[in-house]
Amino acid sequence: MTETDGPARPSAQCQGTAASRTIAAVPEAETHLAVARLRSGDAAHAGRDHSARQVGTGVVVQVNVSPGGVPKHPVEGTFVGRLGLNGDDHDDREGHGGPNRAVCLLAVEVIRRIAAEGHPIAPGTTGENVTAEGIEFGALPIGTRLQIGDELLLELTGPTTPCKTIRDSFSDGRFVRLGTRLHGVDTRVYARVVREGMIEPGDVIRVLPIEVATA
Repeated sequence: MTETDGPARPSAQCQGTAASRTIAAVPEAETHLAVARLRSGDAAHAGRDHSARQVGTGVVVQVNVSPGGVPKHPVEGTFVGRLGLNGDDHDDREGHGGPNRAVCLLAVEVIRRIAAEGHPIAPGTTGENVTAEGIEFGALPIGTRLQIGDELLLELTGPTTPCKTIRDSFSDGRFVRLGTRLHGVDTRVYARVVREGMIEPGDVIRVLPIEVATA
């Protein structure tokens, strides 16, 4: 999907991975936004220097799945296999999913910055599987490995191209707000699964040193 400056009508759904699991009830958009605002505190967060959170450790805030399309809904935890999270799927299987796009990650710091501009974005509304705090995924190089909890090991494969399916998360419909071309680190990032394992909210995320990641 090519980035454009104008809104478009939704067609194929964006984001997803594989398998089957019972999904939580669909929260309203207002609930998603309220969650984002509660976690962000206030708009002052948007002006802070986030450089200290670009590497190191973070925490899983929310794990999100859906049977296809957006929003993805929070679950207490699930298993992550080579093709993604149990209970997650996508409508556009040609454009999304596969081993190199098995998991989609987004920093809650990005959500806070965008929500502070008046957009109805919140965890899960743009289709990320993992909403995390403390690590700016868009600032990390491709190939960076993330240890999540005791088992799961991911490797970043590249930024996610925004598509028109997520336009409802933006008050003006301009979904390109969540993309590297115009906004640097404000992006979702795909990862492949190096080692399968469980994931749940509260899991610690560690950015592995290069010598550990490549060993």
